[in-house]
Amino acid sequence: MGATSSPASYVTGHAPASYAMTPAPARDPLTAASFTTSHGGWRLKAGGSTARFRGLAAVSRTTAWVAGTAGTVLRTQDGGKHWRDISPPGADALEFRDIEALDARRAVVLAIGEGAASRVFRTDDAGATWTESFRNPDPRAFYDCLTFFDRRHGIALSDPVDGKYRILSTGDGGRSWRVLPSDGMPPAQQGEAAFAASGQCLVSSGSRDAWIATGGAATARVLHTADRGRTWTVTDTPLPASDPARGIFALAVRDRGHALAVGGDYRPDQPSPHAAAVSDDAGATWTPAAAPPKAYRSGAAWLPHSRHLALAVGPTGSDLTLDGGHTWHTFDTGSYDTVDCAPDLGCWAAGEKGRLARLEW
Repeated sequence: MGATSSPASYVTGHAPASYAMTPAPARDPLTAASFTTSHGGWRLKAGGSTARFRGLAAVSRTTAWVAGTAGTVLRTQDGGKHWRDISPPGADALEFRDIEALDARRAVVLAIGEGAASRVFRTDDAGATWTESFRNPDPRAFYDCLTFFDRRHGIALSDPVDGKYRILSTGDGGRSWRVLPSDGMPPAQQGEAAFAASGQCLVSSGSRDAWIATGGAATARVLHTADRGRTWTVTDTPLPASDPARGIFALAVRDRGHALAVGGDYRPDQPSPHAAAVSDDAGATWTPAAAPPKAYRSGAAWLPHSRHLALAVGPTGSDLTLDGGHTWHTFDTGSYDTVDCAPDLGCWAAGEKGRLARLEW
């Protein structure tokens, strides 16, 4: 798995004294000791595909969905032992970058690109059939990410059109969509955009709150809505920007108050210092991580039922934080683009060349 050290060895010597957990449903409570077994870390799962998977939805330790290049969608229901190719028919030319599972059988997947390349598909039968529910009619729009507040309400994000980010909204589980008015959206910076790198440039928490991560302009920013996308506030972050390749690539929100941002410069020959930040006030202010990941990271996820533990992944490795994002430690050097965790502590990662993995402890 390309590990430099297991999460176990790091947690054993570095768990903060204030570390505390609430019980996980249907499993023993996750504690620092959970990472101390010799088999802790990512375990690769053979999916039988060479697609690059940037879309990932973790339903449980047994069930997960991934979406990627060449219109590929895979699903497992046995913990990654077997993956079924459930790609929508005729989608070979599409780039899937985000997938949101409404439950074990229902999911919504987003294809990115200019104009009609941006599309949304929905399945109600575990991928046996798909319905195209949105095809972007505006050549100026480029959709990057989507998120759901519940099984009915969700939004999708396009890069700026006429100087403002565009929000697409659904109230029927992704069966139909409409563009929201832009009067409540702050102006975008010159050259600003969202990165469709991991399906985490737009994330939500609770029934009405969502956040947008940006980059490519003078400042990397976070936008926040508390009314499902109708009005937004915006704040600057300390992550590096001022270049089309730099900014925030992923957000992870633990609850309405606590959030993480990771990113950097996605070019492999460029350094990514200061590429993580934390917020304790719903994204209104951001503090640089004292010891951020040492390289660009494209995905992030909180471990469920934890106040302190979170994961970050990227093409050069995976990192673990035990203090809510202030300090990070690399525990694996394998390449992953995105990461997601389910409520039963099922954490999954996916990336290039068909790489799929589940976190073991």
